[in-house]
Amino acid sequence: MPPKLEETVMSDLEQAIRERAYQLWMESGAEHGHAERHWLEAQREVLSVSLGAVARVSKVSSDKKPKPAASRKKRRAA
Repeated sequence: MPPKLEETVMSDLEQAIRERAYQLWMESGAEHGHAERHWLEAQREVLSVSLGAVARVSKVSSDKKPKPAASRKKRRAA
């Protein structure tokens, strides 16, 4: 992956984690002192969804590849 694209993907993932951690914090009553727990939970959720999407795309891509034709063995005359 080109460096610029990799940076963009990482930035997008970090932003998604940040937003989900904020949601978790708000859902828990906005209590202070649990930032690390919220961050790790958000990270786990976001990465799980992202990896699931990558796996589905990978499977679809491999399903679309043409399968090699079965090789036929020639019979020798008796």
